[in-house]
Order: sequence, then C-alpha cells, then structure tokens
Amino acid sequence: MATVKHIHAGKVRDLYEDGGDILLVASDRISVYDVTLPTPIPEKGALLTQLSMWWFERFGDLVPNHVVSATDVPAEFARRAIRCKPLTMVKVECIARGYLAGLGLREYQKYGTVSGVPLPPGLVEGSRLPEPIFTPTTKADAGHDEFITFDDVVKQEGRETAERLRDLTIEIYREGAEHAAEQGIIVADTKFEFGWDADGTLTLGDEVLTSDSSRFWPADQWEPGRPQYAFDKQFVRDWASSTGWDKTPPGPAVPPDIVAATRARYTEVYERITGTTWQSTTA
Repeated sequence: MATVKHIHAGKVRDLYEDGGDILLVASDRISVYDVTLPTPIPEKGALLTQLSMWWFERFGDLVPNHVVSATDVPAEFARRAIRCKPLTMVKVECIARGYLAGLGLREYQKYGTVSGVPLPPGLVEGSRLPEPIFTPTTKADAGHDEFITFDDVVKQEGRETAERLRDLTIEIYREGAEHAAEQGIIVADTKFEFGWDADGTLTLGDEVLTSDSSRFWPADQWEPGRPQYAFDKQFVRDWASSTGWDKTPPGPAVPPDIVAATRARYTEVYERITGTTWQSTTA
C-alpha cells in the first residue's frame, strides 16, 4: 500500500501524495485577510468538499475536472477530501463577477474599472453588472493577490489559453449562478482555478462555487447600496474587522456565536443549492 505523504499545508487546506494521486483535504480552519484564525468552524471542510463535488458533477460535460474519487480516501479524511489527478496549475486566479463588491468595488470607486474592464458610471455596492466580467488576479504564493488585466493573462499564458480561461470562467459562472438563482441565491462573484493534466488538457481544479471561494447572497434580501447578508466567509471578515484587529497575525479567536452563525450559513447555502439536507456527523 502506498504511503500517504504530506506535501503542502495551506491556510485552510492540506495536500497529500498518495500513489500518484493528490489528496486535497479541506480542514475546518478559516482564514480572512490571508490570516488563518485560531478557531475552527465545525464541519466547514466537509461542507466545502461536498458542495464542490456537487458542482464538479454538474459541470462534468462543460469542462474536465481533477476529481478521481471523493470516497476512495483515508478514513480520517472522510467527507472532506478529494482524490485528484495531479495538475500543473495555471498561475492565474480566474474570477467572474456578476455584482459589484469587495476589492472590485474599491477599484471601481477609484477608476471606474475592475481588472481593466470599464463599467458604467453610477454603480454602488451590490449593483448588478450589465454582464458578468472576467477579472483575473495574480496567484501569489505568499501575500495578497493583485488584479491583472486580460492582456496580462495573454502575455503570461498566450492568447489561446487566456481566451479559454476567460470563456470557461464566464460559462461556469453563468450556469452556476442560474442554478443558484432558482434556489433564491445570488452568486455575486466566484473564483476558479485551472491546471494542465498529464495529457495537456486544461482542467478545472481546486474548489468550485463554495462559501470560501464565492459571495453568496439571499436574493430576497438583496439591496444595492449597502453590504449584503452573506452566506459566505464575508460574514467572518466583517466580524473580524469589527474587532479592531489590524489584519496581521495572529488573528483573533472567534467567539462561539460567530462560529455557530458561520456554520449555519455554510450549511444553509449547501442545502439550498444542492436541494439536500446536510447530514451532520457532529452535535
């Protein structure tokens, strides 16, 4: 039996090598502003993994993905790990935005653009964009990712690959947002990661349309011009900012009521998107 070897520890996920495959293991850790907070969110790793798997299956005919199995994993990683094909990752964070929020809002307020994409005047926080846009960022090994333009992606990856990344990002976002909307959920924005498999096929990897990689808002509470109710980790970002923390390590401990509320929001969006009841394994 092959030995499982730990090869990388990220802020919230760990990578293991197992018989030529990669085990992508989501922990219950949560990070905000590039700092991992000391308090875990129970079942967060499992919720993210199972929601990703639901989307990977849904998008299977749209784009190849890295999934080998979500069940053939070591018992200690059950429900929160995916056995994956190794990929050579593209050094671009592929972000689709359908609404104005976060760093995109701040760039728009300064320049009227996001990642070099010009937007109409008069938009406010939470505004719906005329069309979804591709707003890539760098993929930093350390520190913050930075906005880049589509032309920057062309220079880095070549025009054919850049166009494929852009088109896939928008296409997956549109299909995912359309399904979520039917469940009363707005997908304001989301991040995808792609890589090349051993055969040179551009492949969807990482996680897909989760509460860690997306902004999810309840449609019936959407109101442009103010912060939105969040089914995602924006809720924890907002709490952390309210503490007066300076956004440098160490992060503040998360109080029990914020932990419980975060878990409840991640669970609700999982259930609404998948149409299934979350089967908890903890009290």
